[in-house]
Amino acid sequence: MDYKILPVGEWDENHVQCWLESTGIKKEYVEKLHAEEVTGPVLMELDEPFLEGIGMKKGQIHMLIRKRNELLQPQENAQPAKHLNSKTSDRTDPQTDPGIPRNASAQKTSNEDSCGPADKPSGDNTASTSGRRQRRSNNSQLQSTAEVLELSNCRPFRSQNTDFKYVKDRVLAPESGVNGLITPCHEYKSFATAAELNKNQLQSKFACEVIRFASACMNVRTNGTIHFGVMDSVEDRGWKHGQIVGIKVKEREYYVDALDYIEKCFSKHVQEIARKCIHPPVFVEVISKDSEEQRFVVEVDIEPTSSLVKNKLFEVCLPKYNEDKKKVNLTETSVLYQRLGAKSEPVKHNDLATFIQGLQDRDAEREKAELSSAKVHTEIPQNLGRKLSILLNDGKSYMDDSLRYILVTNRCEKNDLNYINFLMHLNIFCVFDFDEDSNVSGLCSKYKEHHAVRLYFLQDFSNESKTGNPPAQKHLCLFDQTSWIFCNGRSDFLGREEPCDENTWIRTKKKYLKKAITRICDEILPKRSFIVLFLLLSPPQKPLVDTFQEFYTEMNGTEYIVCIAESRENYNKWANLAQTSCSIETLEQCSVVGMKLSHVDTTIQTMLPSIAQPRHLPVSSRGLCTLPSLEEEKLFSLEILCVDQCNDIKLDCLTEKEIQEMEQNFYRGRKIIWENFWLADTRRCGEIIEREACKDASKLLDDILQGSGLNYSVAKLKIFHHPGSGGSTIARQVLWKRRKDLRCAVIKASYPPATVCEHALAFRDYEEKEFSHCLPVLLLIEDYDEDYLEELRNELMDAVSTRRVNSPRPYFILMCCRRSNDPERLCKASPLDTVAVTHKLTDTEKSLFKTKLEKLKQKDVKPEFILTFVLMCEEFNETYVRDFVGHILQGIDRSSRDTLLMRYVALLSFYVPNSYVSLSHCEAFLGLGVYTERKSRAYDFKSHLSEQARMIFIELRDSTTYISSVRIIHCLVAKEILHQLSGDEPQSQLAMTLLQEKTLFENRFGREEFIKFIRDLFIRRDKRSRGDNTDTLFSPFIEHVCKVEDCEKAIGVLKAAYELLGKDPFFAQQLARLHYSNEKFEDAERWAGIAKFHLPNDSYILDTEGQVYRKWFSFMVDKKTQEDSPEHIIQRIEMALKAMKCFRAAQQAAKAERDSMNNAGYFGEVEVGCRLLRFLSTVHVFRKNPEGEHSELVKYLITDYVPKDIEKTWGRLHSRLKGLRQNLYNALEWISEDLSYFQTDKHHEREDEQDEKEEQIYNPRKWLKRQSEVYAKFFVSASLLEESNGPESQLIRRMNIYRNGGGSVTNILSFLTDKKESRSADKLENILSFYTENPLRDRLEDNDLINYILCHITLACLSPGSAKLLPAQTLRDLSARFFKGKRPFPASAHFLLTLLYWPDEALDKEPNPDKDEILNSALQTLKRLYDIKMKDVPTRKKRIYTHFFLGKGYGLSKIVHKTKIDKLIPGSLDERRMKWLHGTVWNIAKIRDILKRVSGWTRDRNLFIRGHVREFPILPLHRDSVPPGNENVTFYLGFSFNGLVAFNIEVENNPSPVSRT
Repeated sequence: MDYKILPVGEWDENHVQCWLESTGIKKEYVEKLHAEEVTGPVLMELDEPFLEGIGMKKGQIHMLIRKRNELLQPQENAQPAKHLNSKTSDRTDPQTDPGIPRNASAQKTSNEDSCGPADKPSGDNTASTSGRRQRRSNNSQLQSTAEVLELSNCRPFRSQNTDFKYVKDRVLAPESGVNGLITPCHEYKSFATAAELNKNQLQSKFACEVIRFASACMNVRTNGTIHFGVMDSVEDRGWKHGQIVGIKVKEREYYVDALDYIEKCFSKHVQEIARKCIHPPVFVEVISKDSEEQRFVVEVDIEPTSSLVKNKLFEVCLPKYNEDKKKVNLTETSVLYQRLGAKSEPVKHNDLATFIQGLQDRDAEREKAELSSAKVHTEIPQNLGRKLSILLNDGKSYMDDSLRYILVTNRCEKNDLNYINFLMHLNIFCVFDFDEDSNVSGLCSKYKEHHAVRLYFLQDFSNESKTGNPPAQKHLCLFDQTSWIFCNGRSDFLGREEPCDENTWIRTKKKYLKKAITRICDEILPKRSFIVLFLLLSPPQKPLVDTFQEFYTEMNGTEYIVCIAESRENYNKWANLAQTSCSIETLEQCSVVGMKLSHVDTTIQTMLPSIAQPRHLPVSSRGLCTLPSLEEEKLFSLEILCVDQCNDIKLDCLTEKEIQEMEQNFYRGRKIIWENFWLADTRRCGEIIEREACKDASKLLDDILQGSGLNYSVAKLKIFHHPGSGGSTIARQVLWKRRKDLRCAVIKASYPPATVCEHALAFRDYEEKEFSHCLPVLLLIEDYDEDYLEELRNELMDAVSTRRVNSPRPYFILMCCRRSNDPERLCKASPLDTVAVTHKLTDTEKSLFKTKLEKLKQKDVKPEFILTFVLMCEEFNETYVRDFVGHILQGIDRSSRDTLLMRYVALLSFYVPNSYVSLSHCEAFLGLGVYTERKSRAYDFKSHLSEQARMIFIELRDSTTYISSVRIIHCLVAKEILHQLSGDEPQSQLAMTLLQEKTLFENRFGREEFIKFIRDLFIRRDKRSRGDNTDTLFSPFIEHVCKVEDCEKAIGVLKAAYELLGKDPFFAQQLARLHYSNEKFEDAERWAGIAKFHLPNDSYILDTEGQVYRKWFSFMVDKKTQEDSPEHIIQRIEMALKAMKCFRAAQQAAKAERDSMNNAGYFGEVEVGCRLLRFLSTVHVFRKNPEGEHSELVKYLITDYVPKDIEKTWGRLHSRLKGLRQNLYNALEWISEDLSYFQTDKHHEREDEQDEKEEQIYNPRKWLKRQSEVYAKFFVSASLLEESNGPESQLIRRMNIYRNGGGSVTNILSFLTDKKESRSADKLENILSFYTENPLRDRLEDNDLINYILCHITLACLSPGSAKLLPAQTLRDLSARFFKGKRPFPASAHFLLTLLYWPDEALDKEPNPDKDEILNSALQTLKRLYDIKMKDVPTRKKRIYTHFFLGKGYGLSKIVHKTKIDKLIPGSLDERRMKWLHGTVWNIAKIRDILKRVSGWTRDRNLFIRGHVREFPILPLHRDSVPPGNENVTFYLGFSFNGLVAFNIEVENNPSPVSRT
């Protein structure tokens, strides 16, 4: 039932949770309260100590109790109705005014009766009833809130400042008596009932109270203020004395005019004096975060100056409203009032003489007091400079450059723009700007002169989807350029984003502000990593205050909030509005007010850790150019290394301790930073060891720059290194050394290759005159993905190709640095451009490391705190690592939280490369999240760790985001920690415990990354292509559990992960794989079904389901015995058919997937089908004939024949088995066509390796040929061929072709890769012998004709003189059906048309436009089929393969296959690939001699070639290789399944190539 229709007392914890979510309380606290089983009755009794006990912050507690009290108020209002007469019990009470005081009927002092209504009840019954009801209904509310009410200051005496506000339910100091005469005394009146009265009643009551109080003050000569709307009674325990509630003010004139009673109440001779002493009413607004109703405290100041009141007494008659006569009467006798303590009392008759006699003394005291107050008090100015330093730097002498700033500001006047230079040097993350003209004439326009910014509106910034980034990177772009958020419109924006007034803003935009701030604080920036700086440059408005309140709530206080205001008036207005969230005193503590902006500017600039000086880059003329910050930030995908890197750092700001810590961090295992090199160069710390590999890398770089070897436009230098061996250091050493003669940068691989390419080109060209003579750019990319690197390199080469110049040196050098567990193997594979860095040290390196270690020890650095360096000195010897870790862990408290955290981090560090745990997660786990006091600014996470944990952990800080995280210093150390701290506890149990740590999984900051690492722990497999030692079937962790423990433990931990991570279907998929790998097929079937239930159309999951049945079938077949019953045989066949059905479903699902190309379903169906054929051949009913053939099986599969032995028992199988041949044929044809499209030879170098994966992955062409032969074997029968001349005989002939290596496009083309061409030619001639001797007469089926023609083209490439070859014209005639027929033909048919009908000087004597129509139709169809094939998959994922090139011959001899060109390229496989990639293959004379160069032209960057008569657009291999403008060009022509391809495009009559193609 909906909680809204139930009384709070009947709510359960779920009702409470729903209500809490509606209040805006943080989700984490909602969940905690739900876990604590807070029901409705518990909610009603909640108090602050309980909430603090569960970790809630004060801001959240305050809001929760306020919301709870508002919830209870209407329900408690209804309680008195239960006691009413039954006649009125069903009547609804009038709406209660929430602001009417609770004790309105008992708010008089002992002498108030004279000011109240007559003894009879007031005529305004509604008001009085409302007051009573309000009093009763809120008793319990104030009892709950009593302890959370805050003190408030009174309005300054005589102040007319309209910006001054009171906050509802804050408490003023108690009412006071005389205190030095000048300091006003105070009296409070709730005035709740009277405020609801009619005009006459209200004015008489108000005047009565004011005049009585004024008389008392003037008679004792003291200043005073009487406050209406402040609680004065303590009789009702529900109220606090002095509590601010406010009153509704219908008409201000009522209160002002009420003072006209002065002339009626005072004697004539003092009326004018009284009028001057009693100041007009001041209406002070009462504000509340939770109410939009306007209320005021009405205050009247009394100021009896000595010049006015000297020798005067002030007796008064007070006004009294008579209910019977409905008019106001004055009391009959005048009374002399005085202040006695905190009350205004009449002077007693017996004391009158004494009081009059003391008049002169009181006048004298007043004069003295006025003289004293008139003296100028020289106020000692605050040390605002120190305060600014403390607020911004925690009192340090310089600012922490790792802190980010969020600026909140409003309109900046023109003069102030000269004094905001300090903002240019702060690390500003984003700006909340309330000036709509800021981009034109304000702060934004000034800031943009120095920095690149991204302009947003609130609704953009608060919407995550607008970033367009994947989850792990969605916030990254925000760190590279300042985000400028226009919070209330932007005047220059053409999209009409207009500013709006305060009320409209609150209604339409405040919600976006809240979302944006929540997003920043909860997801983007970790706690204690940023400061919110409010810069009040003009009078603030309410939205600016709302911004403060949102940050105050999200950040749990003002600890990291700073306000700067030059104008005290602006500050007061802002602070008075902001005090609804925190007190004025708290705001003062975090604010710098009254300091001139120019002084603020200068003061902050002196605190900066670096000098504001320009950075420089080398130029080709051997000089330098300046790189302003604005230009550098535009290239945000590059971390640029300048010539004078770090020279701007103030050395005197760095203490010896800080320098030593910086050095020690590096030797502990943290990645080296530029400051390390700089400090070493300036002799402030020891030299950094240069390993031999660094010299090797430098030499390779020199060779590349000198142009030795191949002249590449984009060169590669690869560094593969063991983890912790210093590969990253070596790469950065090379960059640091070459920064003065090359342009150097580090690539941020989180950005798309196209973005990096654009920035790299701009970086190269910056401030250079001639693009042809620019300095090469050295780009470091680390821990990259191979696909990413390949795409980046191609992007760069394509971009370079548009430059119509040749450079003797590379444009770009990609220095690729990546971890590998076998770097030496990768180096051997490509020795010309690869350096291997291992843990093994040379003798020279051993000496250097030993010396360095001794020097570090001399600096009192304990070896335990530079563990990575110590282990490197010992070459990471496993025994040494084991002993060293054992030594460190001695005496560790195995039961402590930080030891458990160490084990969790070790588990991730060892099994998940590059994993870490965010500092936020560690703090939450250790229970450190409650530290929010001011002192915690300098809070150090390490101080809460054990000594062992401090040695083992290394704290990382992202160079872009500055977000901190921890990991174990090395994976081998992590391995030892797991082993030594586990004891008898298996790792599966540790993982189970980790999965139950709610604190880690519910921590919102960095949650996506943490979940990703957890997923990788259970799912990510090792791959040699990523540098791992082996290729694994499961994640290394799961494989370890299976090997060391048992399969059941692995299954158990995967099940737990499946449940915890939201029943992730891919975990179910892994469980299915794990079960079938361990022959638990029923369970595997169930888990595959679960995965399929979640993702019924995922081709990979459907493929897994097929694999379950495939493995099950194989298991059944392998375990079969001689006595197998017919039922068992049927069961096995059905299992195989079920697997094939699943694989066909996977095929269909893959076709619908636009972003992937999954062909596993086809491979799976073929493998199961071929295994089924082998199994069927062993069944007794299909035994071999004497000739060794399976003629009975062939007859059964391809005809209607069914052996009697199985006619009935196999009844439900016959139709499916007879369709087996066609299904397998379809799958084989699809695989063949797929391989025809795409390049598949990239793994050929692996063929000789023993531990390669399945053949279908590493050599799919070889796999296809082998499976085709197996398939054909079971459909060949000589006896059946003799018996029939019908379709069966044609089928058997086709199977013979398959069996001999033909039958499909890919199989036929694979003959061209055979190293023995004569052997392949003989096989092809044998295949052709199976076809009819006269194909023009004896019509072949479409696929047979395609294969027949292709056999001739392939044979012509291998043996041009073969007698079996038909003339090219005959092949043209045979192919006529492909363009005449109306039915669709496969892509291979149209591919053959492009080969056969391309203009031939021997065959095409006269131009024939009909042949152009054939070509045009074929090319268009190829393009259409290619687009269908590629879907939305990036081209780099599947590179189109060019099979043939146009040669210089005629007929079939003009067709040159790519393998013939490959054989003419000297060098290793890797060198041949590089020559293809960089286009230097076209410089080889032997290749130029066999290929024909054709002419074409360009138009608007499109390439054209002429066919027989008409022009054809042609695809350049690289789009950007087409020269701009209209040019005549020449190029080599290639033929692919995507149409014609142009290679090596050159402008005609220009011998230098335009580009690399």
